[in-house]
Amino acid sequence: MSKNNAESVFDFKFYELENLHRDKTFLRQPFGDTWEEYSYGEVGIYARKLASGLKSLGLRENAHIGLISKNCREWVIADLAIMMAGYISVPFFSNLTSKELNNLLEFGDVDLLIVGKVEDWENQKKGIPKDLPIISFPNYEGFSIVTDGYQWFDFIEKQEPLEDCHQPKLNDTWTIIFTSGTTGNPKGVVLTYLALDRTKVIHSQSNPLKVDFKGNNQFISYLPLNHIAERIVIEHTALRYGGQISFVENLESFVKNLQSVKPSIFFGVPRVYTKFQIGVLEKVPQKKLDIFLKIPILSSLIKKKLKKGLGLINANAIASGAAPLPETLRTWFRKIGIDIINGYGMTENCAITSQLFEFDRPGSVGKAAAEVEIKIDSNNSEILMKGPFLMKGYYKLPDLTKKTIKDGWLHTGDQGKIDKDGYLFVTGRVKDLFKTTKGKYIEPLVLESHFTDISEFEQVCVVGLGLDQPICLGVLSDIGKEKTKEEIQDFMGEHLEKTNSKLPGYQKISTFVVVKDAWTVENGLTTPTMKIKRNQIDKYYDLNYSNWNNNDAKVVFES
Repeated sequence: MSKNNAESVFDFKFYELENLHRDKTFLRQPFGDTWEEYSYGEVGIYARKLASGLKSLGLRENAHIGLISKNCREWVIADLAIMMAGYISVPFFSNLTSKELNNLLEFGDVDLLIVGKVEDWENQKKGIPKDLPIISFPNYEGFSIVTDGYQWFDFIEKQEPLEDCHQPKLNDTWTIIFTSGTTGNPKGVVLTYLALDRTKVIHSQSNPLKVDFKGNNQFISYLPLNHIAERIVIEHTALRYGGQISFVENLESFVKNLQSVKPSIFFGVPRVYTKFQIGVLEKVPQKKLDIFLKIPILSSLIKKKLKKGLGLINANAIASGAAPLPETLRTWFRKIGIDIINGYGMTENCAITSQLFEFDRPGSVGKAAAEVEIKIDSNNSEILMKGPFLMKGYYKLPDLTKKTIKDGWLHTGDQGKIDKDGYLFVTGRVKDLFKTTKGKYIEPLVLESHFTDISEFEQVCVVGLGLDQPICLGVLSDIGKEKTKEEIQDFMGEHLEKTNSKLPGYQKISTFVVVKDAWTVENGLTTPTMKIKRNQIDKYYDLNYSNWNNNDAKVVFES
């Protein structure tokens, strides 16, 4: 893009929507069975007042505004206000520890922190510098009561709506997003308004989400809004084309809220779809479901009932991203009438690398998205991509930036291959590769694909650094917990034998281990978007690896 284009003003569509749909509902917040609604006009007024308030605090030019909260209407309003005031948003995951939060506030040069729906504020606030200004959202039942700093309504109502809003240029910094850190410390990804602006070509050229450009879209927002995928797919799609964003009250109300909203666009990570599948199979066992689906009239009825029960009856597009979606899971959903489109991307490129629309490439994440080039590094099979969505760099990490973007190509850290028709396949992470004592490299993701269609397990992870053979760890699902140890050992023993018969000698799984504890954000074994932290899994279990590997039994339970 030329210098003149890069310095042109970002076309912020919300200002048009604010006038065009002034009385139309934009944000919907649940409180039990009641939904409180804010119109476009009301959201605009709140955001403009907050923007005036921010500007009244005497912050530096291009100030960094931190935002820590679970998804809610105030999150979007705050994000709008930060842009209107000409500042840079620095959003955080809501469950950071006080030490993690302190590190990011200091490293990210945050000038003010906006605090919302968090669950452990009494501990988190120990990491807040004493002189850092705070603005607090209204309290939500079941979450921490935050009395520190300026209170939301008190602060906003004292302000006049900002009329002369900031007009950012395309090469200005839009946001700094700290990655969830699957392989190490979080890194601050600096994204410009140009990167945000060019995401519109995905809709204009292929429209995989089947967005209604007239604004008749229903979104539900529950995945962390500070994560790039939710921010692009949900928040900024709504801010660009219009529609309603409904939020989820809490984890327990997720299904009820989803059924109430009936979104036209649904975005989930693979773990969400695994949970959906397990929920269906708890009510209708697989053998019975298979019989129902073979009867034409009954098949149609049960597909409709399942889709309605999941809250997806009105969904024109059902998408997955943020982590690899097992092909077996995608196939299973297709059999019940639910087609999941798969996207592949990362924070460093605004979540845009490739898209899959057709089902004729099992295991693929599709072809290069609009304006994207993809190639494979011949040395280590790393996926490289180039496009207008690339980050400016990692905040205050110039050396790492140079290692990650070389000659305009983003080194993704993912391994893959491209077939003769241009379809991309992700085979794992470069850093996830490990070598057995036999000197053979193991690609965990490839081996894990043999276990992802077992409904008795909701999480699996292949490990084995320093062993002669890989082993596989598994977390029982609710279905699996209903079975006895003997039942698990019998069918998993058969599955392991069948799987190993297809694998080369060095890839054969020596032992399948049923672990005691689920892998969660709380115990540090997954990211907030439910991706497994393999390095943490190793630290958590590695003292047991040798004993498990040498165990005579093929299926063992963690003692």
